[in-house]
Amino acid sequence: MIKIITKIIVAILLATTSMLKAQNFQGQAFYKSKTNIEASFNIESPGLNEEMKKKIMENMKKEFEKEYILTFNKTESIYEEEQKLEAPSPSVGGGVVVKMGGGDGKAYKNIKNKVSITEEDFFGKEFLITDSLSTYQWKLESETKKIGDYTCYKATYLIPVSESEKEAYEKLKNKKEDGKTQFMMLSEPKEQLITVWYTPEIPFSHGPGEYWGLPGLILEANFDKTVILCSKVILNPKEKLTIKVPNKGKKVTKSEYERLVQEQLEQMSNQSDEKGGIRIEVHR
Repeated sequence: MIKIITKIIVAILLATTSMLKAQNFQGQAFYKSKTNIEASFNIESPGLNEEMKKKIMENMKKEFEKEYILTFNKTESIYEEEQKLEAPSPSVGGGVVVKMGGGDGKAYKNIKNKVSITEEDFFGKEFLITDSLSTYQWKLESETKKIGDYTCYKATYLIPVSESEKEAYEKLKNKKEDGKTQFMMLSEPKEQLITVWYTPEIPFSHGPGEYWGLPGLILEANFDKTVILCSKVILNPKEKLTIKVPNKGKKVTKSEYERLVQEQLEQMSNQSDEKGGIRIEVHR
């Protein structure tokens, strides 16, 4: 462990010698996100044949294959989906259109003030999630690897099962035991291991999504059958970058937003019926 820390300190000192001379240091990192849909979801419905389910899964896969841009300076960052002109989502028989809601809003972090602000759109309603920045007790590992031209170090964090996850699972479990149709069924929640790769050669504590807090930019993150990988980094571009703090939507805390999402899912579950209802199983 001492050797690992020594290597990281040396790498940071070498990298910061030139970078920190710039008072207005800026950068952008471009990421691609992919999720193993087959291992994460299972869709069941009396009204869907295998071909229709296959098409739904293909469309869901496209929805989870996203490209993002992280714009950052010494203390702030904003992570948002790269804007592209997209074709309309195709329907999958019977007028079913697969379009995922939420999860693609702008995510702002201020590591100096420990503030997190995220814009989310959930079923047509805009929310501004304002909360304290999540903290991670990262475990620094001995493994290293190259991502592009950068030497990266491995770090891990084990997320325990939260009380809200336990509560949501028990509610859906009780409904299943009562023979009620469900829109969504969760697998029993378990501890989740997050594995990231960061480079001290870019000595700023930023990263994709919620992740931050390491002595270097996070270039890869693996969690919950999802991989987010950096494909390009631009440091101190000639054109000045702007980091705008998100400000659209109804202000809520993270816990309030999670409660609203859970209530909506429960409402959808109650409205489904055994003849035409679609059940989505989420595996973790």
